[in-house]
Amino acid sequence: MDEVAWFAGVATCIKILLIPSYRSTDFEVHRHWLALTHSLPLSNWYSDRTSPWTLDYPPLFAFFEYFLSLPASLIDPTIVNLTQGLNYSADSVVLFQRFSVILSDFMLVFAIYRLTKDLPSSLRGLVCIAILWSPSLFIVDHVHFQYNGFLLGILMLSLSFLREGRDFIGGLFFAVLLCFKHLFAVAAPVYFVYLLRHYCWGKYWIWRFLMLGLMLVSVLSVAFGPFIYYGQMKQVIQQLFPFDRGLCHAYWAPNFWTLYIIADKGIGFILRRLGLNVPAPTASFTGGLVGASPPFAILPKVTPLATFLLVLLSLSPCLVKAWKQPKPDHIIRWVSYAYTCGFLFGWHVHEKASMHFVIPLGFVAVSSLEDAAHYNLLSVVSCYSQFPLLFETKEYPVKVVLLLLHSFLMWSSFSLQFGKYASGKKANDAKSEQGCGERIRLIGKMGRIYLLGLLVIEVWGQFLHTYLLGDKLPFVPLMLVSVYCSFGMVYSWGFQLKMILRCT
Repeated sequence: MDEVAWFAGVATCIKILLIPSYRSTDFEVHRHWLALTHSLPLSNWYSDRTSPWTLDYPPLFAFFEYFLSLPASLIDPTIVNLTQGLNYSADSVVLFQRFSVILSDFMLVFAIYRLTKDLPSSLRGLVCIAILWSPSLFIVDHVHFQYNGFLLGILMLSLSFLREGRDFIGGLFFAVLLCFKHLFAVAAPVYFVYLLRHYCWGKYWIWRFLMLGLMLVSVLSVAFGPFIYYGQMKQVIQQLFPFDRGLCHAYWAPNFWTLYIIADKGIGFILRRLGLNVPAPTASFTGGLVGASPPFAILPKVTPLATFLLVLLSLSPCLVKAWKQPKPDHIIRWVSYAYTCGFLFGWHVHEKASMHFVIPLGFVAVSSLEDAAHYNLLSVVSCYSQFPLLFETKEYPVKVVLLLLHSFLMWSSFSLQFGKYASGKKANDAKSEQGCGERIRLIGKMGRIYLLGLLVIEVWGQFLHTYLLGDKLPFVPLMLVSVYCSFGMVYSWGFQLKMILRCT
């Protein structure tokens, strides 16, 4: 625990230094939720329209905000004032909310301790660097402002119990997580198949299946029961599943649909240049924070049902593997892959959702040199894709230094850990291991070439675009970030699928 505590302590110091940084609208969203849950009866939580920032997280997160509002009301009553507190930015609210995120992050620290307690010291340190020092967590939670560390801590805690063979408790924590943030439900099929096969299958399968069902019903009853009692479930469901939103967020997450949109625009442009009567798009996919996507010019329209089916289809190899070979050692890899599928093919995905699989893969990264090389690439791509979240000039050095420092630490630490492969030496003169080393060096070389492309994209967006084009085509820098990072995400998905199929 001392080693994990040291890494957590350093991370906490960095988080404290970031307190004065830029705050996004999410800061006001969560402040408003403090006021909403503190000032209104529970029956009005999901129907209140005092602010545009309506409550759209599941009930356990609403209760979490309510419990945070209790000390907030003692520190500064304006924080929880529903009307006078709108856009409140006093030092009291800034410090309270910043420290609420810092303290809630210790859920993730505890989960990492449980996951790494049986690992050698060197591997434990690698996991801590990968996860507790993740630049994405610093940028999104402690600058932009969210509670991903707390939520990912619950996920990792669940996975730690599953790895120990304590399936019931692992399933319990996952059910709790879903009632904190429903977007984690993408991994529910993996949990269902794994628990059915690994926990229920056998002599007492009926009894164990009923116990799991009773546990799930109990968690859902605690979370949703009060809202069912007050007849508020319709409002809750409408808030949690706003399918009227478009296929993509205003800033496109780097996923498959970004490439789909670009392909549609590119094909349409070429056909119009050839003289064919192809309608030009009547609206931009980059316009507006939330809204219905405009129709495609060439490619078929994408619906929420289509994305749901595509996510399930992409998940199917993992589900088959979980059923045939339900080994606890593979559960983190399977769950990470599930969140990758949700990110790549899901409906209205936010760029921040990449942390749902990048953080768990920080543990998988210490399994082999191939996993380490993949994680080095993925963590950079994921973090860089979140750079546009911090668009103010004063935060630019912060995000660049955090990413570069973390990348250097990961590269140097993994090189030391897997040095015999990185140096290209034969391990025990085994030809198979020599071939593995050659393949990994090729992957590493391709990864470095790809990452150099990120540097080109950054130089263009920060300097050359304005110098050469002025105010013309202002959407191009963001578009380039999304499209280029999408290729990295698609590669990650393919790599993870390959490793899952290889697992025995």
